[in-house]
Amino acid sequence: MDASNQPPEGRKEAARRFSTGMLAKGYQPEALHEYRDANGEPVLWRIRLRHPETGEKWMRPMHWNGSAYVLGEPPAPTDGRPLYRLPELMAADPSAPVFVVEGEKCADVLHALGLVATTSGSASSANGADWRPLKDRRVILWPDHDDAGRKYADDVRERLRGLGTACECLDVVALDLPEKGDAVDWIKARPEATAADALALPRVTLPEPERDGVQLVCMADVEMRPVDWLWPGWLARGKLHILAGSPGTGKTTIALALAATVSTGGRWPDGERCGAGKPASVLVWSGEDDPTDTIAPRLAAAGADLSRVHAVDSVRIEGQRVAFDPAAHVPELAARMAELGDVALLIVDPIVSAVAGDSHKNGEVRRALEPLVRLGQDFGCAVLGISHFSKGTGGKDPTERVTGSVAFGALARVVLGTVKPREEGEPRLLVRTKANIGPDSGGFAYDLRQEEVRPGLSASRVVWGEAVEGSARDLIGEAEGSDGERQDREDAVEWLAATLDCGPMPSRQVKAAADEAGHAWRTVQRAMRSLGVQVKRDGFGKDGKTLWALPHSRQTGPLAPHAPHSESGATGATGANAGEPEVFDL
Repeated sequence: MDASNQPPEGRKEAARRFSTGMLAKGYQPEALHEYRDANGEPVLWRIRLRHPETGEKWMRPMHWNGSAYVLGEPPAPTDGRPLYRLPELMAADPSAPVFVVEGEKCADVLHALGLVATTSGSASSANGADWRPLKDRRVILWPDHDDAGRKYADDVRERLRGLGTACECLDVVALDLPEKGDAVDWIKARPEATAADALALPRVTLPEPERDGVQLVCMADVEMRPVDWLWPGWLARGKLHILAGSPGTGKTTIALALAATVSTGGRWPDGERCGAGKPASVLVWSGEDDPTDTIAPRLAAAGADLSRVHAVDSVRIEGQRVAFDPAAHVPELAARMAELGDVALLIVDPIVSAVAGDSHKNGEVRRALEPLVRLGQDFGCAVLGISHFSKGTGGKDPTERVTGSVAFGALARVVLGTVKPREEGEPRLLVRTKANIGPDSGGFAYDLRQEEVRPGLSASRVVWGEAVEGSARDLIGEAEGSDGERQDREDAVEWLAATLDCGPMPSRQVKAAADEAGHAWRTVQRAMRSLGVQVKRDGFGKDGKTLWALPHSRQTGPLAPHAPHSESGATGATGANAGEPEVFDL
């Protein structure tokens, strides 16, 4: 490193700064591995921490960009990154065998025995390294004792095969290693081991490498696992979701309400507990709303743990701060997510900003969203992108109404839609318009209210209502009030008025009659409110029933306007007996 351009802090101080979040969680420094080029110049360092109780590892790269230490790897040379301990490898006797292991710690312990050892780093790093220094060398692969270790050894072998270098491979099964065991474990169990002992370890016959061409995966070899739900049926870890709707429906407010639930381990609108009550971190990027007067106040109004929600603000590149661009800065975002360690939800508002090209072209949208999809998979977090419904698309399939290419809806595993009804007094609706991995219908009513966060500062928040049933197309179409839906409601009003004209009728009987007459139950519920139908509970226990009556009908007892009450439950009178499951909801 040029003496005239010395860093303002040492590499160890920089590593500690980058590790602050994990050190606070009890992780302890284990090593700072230095990668150097063939001339001995430092290229990058890999920070290594371990938790003393759980044994979990945390490793991150950092490098010097000419003015400061920054997290991440430097731009890789055309031929790949240098191997670990490259200067020692270059200086060794060309006839000496070279051990290739997974991870710097294993290379270090073999080097301590007097052996030549190297690695490209983690189990997924082989394809990004420059293996040319091993051309014509005798190479011995020492895989970790797990599937990832065997995969790494296969990747290295394939790269060396391209150089004309043959490989030997240790028989790790014969080494009596524990699951995931490696060279470090072997030496720890044999403190008196020598270089000769390592060289004498048994080899395994390697199978012929796979041929080029289409690779097939036998389904019998696939390890099946269930979807990891953050909110069962609605938000899944490791998956992309889209939340779309018309302007004014509160899409961002809903997203922040979901963020609040994740940050506190609270309850979802259906009563399910998020993450078994364990709080998690949330990242929010918004290209439209200001954190100071919109995002933070709305989170506070929703009851979020603000210490667990982080707004993605900017990116520092070569000492300069630039605006975060979801189309370009996903690798930098991944580095910060790794530092937090427990991100369960990432909100991107609007999702179209992740597309640098034409957001109406399928191919460009798919390529642009792939990094976000991989980010969710790598960190096991749900990715929620906010979008709009295109103008003039009323009546179409709601998923097809999402602005831009159909690829937005196609790539997302779950698409949610919001709608604000035309009819005054009706609640807004959040519905599932598509789900490849769960139920694809139903939703929840909600309203938006202003909440005073502190004196002089108010923000909107979501007030969840009852669950609604039906397809997204029917629910949105009815709420938006197309000519067909308006006619259905008018017909239902006329039918219900005639049905109740003779006097009060049990609600179960009303529903049965509605089904027979071909009226959707939710349309009948709207007709009930339009007519001002009164509801009363007649009797108690198994013999009790809920009666519907027109306001002018003669009644044998007092009637109350339809509203949630102690006898009918929080979602209104349903006709269900006490202690029995409801057959239908109002």
